Amino acid sequence: MSVQRKIEKQKVRRAHSVRAKLRRNSSLPRVSIFRSLNEIYAQVIDDAQHATLVSTSSLVMKNLEGSKTDVARAVGLELAKLALEKGITRAAFDRGRFLYHGRVKALAEGLREGGLQI
Repeated sequence: MSVQRKIEKQKVRRAHSVRAKLRRNSSLPRVSIFRSLNEIYAQVIDDAQHATLVSTSSLVMKNLEGSKTDVARAVGLELAKLALEKGITRAAFDRGRFLYHGRVKALAEGLREGGLQI
């Protein structure tokens, strides 16, 4: 097995492991995030209906200044604002395959500052 294929399998296994722990709180919608090299994406998903309720990303939000961490915090604040407008006050945080530090942590802190309980 090539090294690249092994790394990809590890990423998938890690994401499934994190999501399996979230299934216990299946009544809550989940905040799923994806972090690429330059951008960050976040969406609130209702697993019961298999539908995305609200979403935003650093691509949608124009004129963001500062470091990538500052941008992630701004995306978290915007997503929290959109979720509260839809009547969503609590959600489970799905970090996927990404470690909880840096931009992922900044996005979660932005969600909390915006008033969403995760």
